[in-house]
Amino acid sequence: MRIGILSDSHGRSDRVEAAMSLLHDAGAELFLHLGDLMDTASIDAMHGYNARFVLGNCDWDEAGLRRHAEQCGVACDHPIGRIDVEGRTLAYTHGHRNELVQVALADRVDWLLHGHTHEPRDERIDGTRVINPGALQRASRYTVGLLDTGDDRLELLELPASHQPSR
Repeated sequence: MRIGILSDSHGRSDRVEAAMSLLHDAGAELFLHLGDLMDTASIDAMHGYNARFVLGNCDWDEAGLRRHAEQCGVACDHPIGRIDVEGRTLAYTHGHRNELVQVALADRVDWLLHGHTHEPRDERIDGTRVINPGALQRASRYTVGLLDTGDDRLELLELPASHQPSR
């Protein structure tokens, strides 16, 4: 399975839309937003895709975002989501609640995805591959991740230049 991973869009639904399109064109079958959406327009940008999300520390209107997601058919798995991928386990959370990260690591999930830091990350901790795709706002470059679970390959993709921060 090819999973598109995005995070920390902070109300920039235009970047969520661009990221979804970029990941879709790269072959993503499932899309996971790792929190700090901040607005319903970002959820709208995920509508029509096989998309799920968790909420982040900047998603203050939790009830409103959940309600809007339900109306749009976009799944909210807050505070942590887990899915089975071909007999292996993938967990995802925003990353600001360390206890959730620690539980997933203790459970020895195969992949743990998080956002929050706005910095790309790809490392192994006791057999768990920990991935952060970077961010779509407040970063030196706007990146998303494409995880191919079949061969455990991660590719970081940059949004087109028109969506990158001015230098």
